[in-house]
Amino acid sequence: MDIYISGVGMTKFGRSKDSLEKMMAEAASSALKEAQLERVDAIYLGVMNVEEFVGDSNFATLLADTLGLTGIPSTRVETASSTGAGAFETAFYAVASGHMKHVLVLAGEKMTHLPTAKTTRILSEVIDRSERRYGATMPALAAMIAQKYAREFNLSPLKLEDILAQAAIKNHSNGTFNPYAQFRKTITKEDYLKSQMVSYPLRLYDCAPITDGASAIILTSEPTPIKVSGIGHATDTAAVRHRTSFTSFNSTKEAAQKAYTMAQLNPSDIQFAEVHDAFTLFEIIGTEDLGFFPPGEGWRALEEGITHLRGRLPINPSGGLKARGHPVGASGLAQLVEIVYQLKGEAGKKRQLERAEIGLAQSIGGLGNNNLVTILERSDRKRIVKEGWSPDYHPEIRVSKKSSTPPPSEGVGILETFTTLYATPEGFRSPLTLGFVKTEAGEMVMACNPDYRSPKELKMGKKVYLKTREGLYVFEKFTLWSRLKHWSKGSPKSS
Repeated sequence: MDIYISGVGMTKFGRSKDSLEKMMAEAASSALKEAQLERVDAIYLGVMNVEEFVGDSNFATLLADTLGLTGIPSTRVETASSTGAGAFETAFYAVASGHMKHVLVLAGEKMTHLPTAKTTRILSEVIDRSERRYGATMPALAAMIAQKYAREFNLSPLKLEDILAQAAIKNHSNGTFNPYAQFRKTITKEDYLKSQMVSYPLRLYDCAPITDGASAIILTSEPTPIKVSGIGHATDTAAVRHRTSFTSFNSTKEAAQKAYTMAQLNPSDIQFAEVHDAFTLFEIIGTEDLGFFPPGEGWRALEEGITHLRGRLPINPSGGLKARGHPVGASGLAQLVEIVYQLKGEAGKKRQLERAEIGLAQSIGGLGNNNLVTILERSDRKRIVKEGWSPDYHPEIRVSKKSSTPPPSEGVGILETFTTLYATPEGFRSPLTLGFVKTEAGEMVMACNPDYRSPKELKMGKKVYLKTREGLYVFEKFTLWSRLKHWSKGSPKSS
């Protein structure tokens, strides 16, 4: 059964005085009006952490009541920062079951009223608790991924800085044309370099903002100009240290494979995409994981203008999470609203793409471990699927393996990647240096060092000495003293 979109709605993203339910009701009302509906068969609601951000629970019931739709089943879906896309997927299968004809998908979050340190702490709760206890935040983990990407693909610190700046500048430029965007001002390289360091090498302009906002979509079994062609959803390990790669996300690759197969499309068929850019490098990694560019080449496409608004494959014409804003529960659905605007030719003169018949959205949940890929296209788009069609997208997916052997309490390891975090969560002093260290047994562990104050003191690929302090791993420079200590522990004892 084909599933279609009959209406969309969205609030302006940014700082809002309205309550979360009021913002979501505004988005829902717009979608219902466009679909010419007063009632639906069900509501699927996406909010990531309404309990801590707002202090409410049973929010699915509150929204049904607020909308005057009591009696209708209302279900809440949560997949971390991909929650909006997760709610859309759940609603898609509800309509595809044949038991429902019209379904409202509604997503939102209210975040700006809280202090930044508290918001950071709440957002960090999606991180594996064994890594979170070190003070790891989403920016800190993303920064370590950026460091590893630069090392793996031979990018100097200055080159990485330039690439990240280009991604931020591009998406802020796109955001100037989006009336719903939180940021509608262009930025320069100078602005980027002046922005504060959040977690080395990521600056403020590398990170999506804290945002209030809501979005809504009506899914239906009745034909409309916009069709849902494919959906894919996949997960990965909660702990980053258990991944086989720090420079790509298996969950994106597996989700993309499912979406392309369902749609009977290949990456080369996609004309534009909304790619999850909570951090600038994630847009680049996303374009590689989706099969648009080879590994390590996504930054070249950005540099060459391929992913710009008037490029061959525009990425984030909305401004992305970076400029449109990132109300974590709503972002995944807002990406799809943008694709609908583009497919219908309603994105506005300056933002409207010339080729907009088929678009893709990639939404990341957590630190790349609950990801969704969704493909939408115009239903009047004529394409012939050849008999025996098979995808040409065959990504390398290396299965993560957790060791059953506990890592040693101390010893020598290799510093695989690191960051110095300046915007620490509640309860941690700033700055805080974190790293992933590979032990001699090949086990990856997170470690900290409270004495390092500058990232210039450290270098990836170098030996460090690991020890435990108050139940946490601490890494130190591999000095002559630590070498003697390591040697003495490894030497056979005399009788």
